[in-house]
This record gives sequence, structure tokens and C-alpha cells, in this order.
Amino acid sequence: MVEVNLWSGLRKFTDGAEVVEVEAKTVGQVLDALIEAHPGLGPVIEAGVSVAVDGEVVTGGRQMPVAPDSEVFLMQQIKGG
Repeated sequence: MVEVNLWSGLRKFTDGAEVVEVEAKTVGQVLDALIEAHPGLGPVIEAGVSVAVDGEVVTGGRQMPVAPDSEVFLMQQIKGG
């Protein structure tokens, strides 16, 4: 299981949980599993979020591997400017 840390605004969709566990091996699977377990997260994730794995913001897309002991953070989308 992968532990995913959520920003405070998302906790209303997870019954207040700050960290949720999902079964996943890639970033895409993490996002899909989050939506499956907590459907209220769907519109937020589909609108765009940033994902950090082990301290690095993912730029390689949904296929980036995630290990069971990886530190995963779901964050508001980071936009350049």
C-alpha cells in the first residue's frame, strides 16, 4: 500500500483523513485509486493536481513508478508563469 498525503482542502472528501492508503505501482494508479476510494476527489484530480514522490514533483506523467515505501504528496497544481 502507498500512503498519500493530502492538502487540508481535500480532507473533506476523505472523512478528515490527512493520509490515505491505496494499492498502486504508478502515479496514474495512485490517482485512479484515490478517485475510486474517495469519489469526491475526482473533480479536483481531473481539474489538475501536482504529485510529489520522494520529494520530487512528478513531471514524467502517470507512468512514473511508485514504491510501497515512497513518500507521496498530492498538492494543488503548480503552474509556471
